[in-house]
Amino acid sequence: MKKLYALRGATQCENNVGDICEKVAIMYDELLNSNNLDEEEIVSVIFSVTADLAAVNPCAALRKSGRAGELALFSAQEPESRISLERTIRTLIHCYLEEGSKPHHVYRNGAEVLRPDRCK
Repeated sequence: MKKLYALRGATQCENNVGDICEKVAIMYDELLNSNNLDEEEIVSVIFSVTADLAAVNPCAALRKSGRAGELALFSAQEPESRISLERTIRTLIHCYLEEGSKPHHVYRNGAEVLRPDRCK
């Protein structure tokens, strides 16, 4: 039986189209691979982006990579805070996994400091 789960991820990027596209795709692939997840089991993907990353929307970056073609994607600007981690894209993926699964979250490229307790 499947249950609805939420997978979290974050990555730091440089503010250019190439780096954002690459890092978003790698983070997404790692979330899918580490959770044995197929895109058909995903309900939605939400991104938040710090204000210093404006070169490309992460939704567009993910679609440019050939992924998430039919999925509901949404992106919003991360609320600013004096202690926010700069150049960061966060994601929240709502998906169905086998009941009792232990979700694996992905923090990379410096974003590990956000949740050291969730990093491998």
